[in-house]
Amino acid sequence: MPTPGFAPGTLDEDGTPVWITDLSPEDPNHTVHVVRGLSPTEALMALGAKPGLIVPCELPAERPDEWTSLARAATGAHDSGAVLLAGRIGEWTFVHDDSGLTCYDEDGEPPAAVLSAAGGTAASSTFTVNADTSLAYAVDGELRFFVTEELDPVQDTESIPAGLRAAVEAAGVFEEDGLDEGEPDGGINLRVLCALAGLDRTLEDLRRIPLWAAPLG
Repeated sequence: MPTPGFAPGTLDEDGTPVWITDLSPEDPNHTVHVVRGLSPTEALMALGAKPGLIVPCELPAERPDEWTSLARAATGAHDSGAVLLAGRIGEWTFVHDDSGLTCYDEDGEPPAAVLSAAGGTAASSTFTVNADTSLAYAVDGELRFFVTEELDPVQDTESIPAGLRAAVEAAGVFEEDGLDEGEPDGGINLRVLCALAGLDRTLEDLRRIPLWAAPLG
């Protein structure tokens, strides 16, 4: 499985970055954002979180059940449409939306553009319970790349912007044992997003940094 940007133990059995899998319910329907230049609280507010509802978050040891994300369990926000969890590693802030409510902004556009307008560079990726997926990349408020299926490093090569190419190469191609020839690489969009932001991490890495959470919807 040639995924050069990810060390052993940082991807799950489907090629998804393992820290995302470990944060999420068993059947995920989530969106992940990364942005350079914004703090976690600034990123949460840019995505619609109310400042007074943003709180420090300490993740529990495990999910209480198969339907509840770690951030939702930590905050007790069981009636919220989504719970957003944010942290910062290096220059990049990440936000995990456990229900995918932030997959599009109020204008029906990927929020990467809004995040990049304040932060400079941003990306967003969604993966649904039906295995639909997308990837958006934006710079200085302008959407530079957007696909609503699994990115194909070969077919999409001419449309991939220069600033995203190294991340695509680092994401590589995941070849799961028993994967049928031609079957989509379902984790590639989230791998590209994480490679862009240097998030080849594990859940234990996240537990070592300050985290912030907020309910949404």
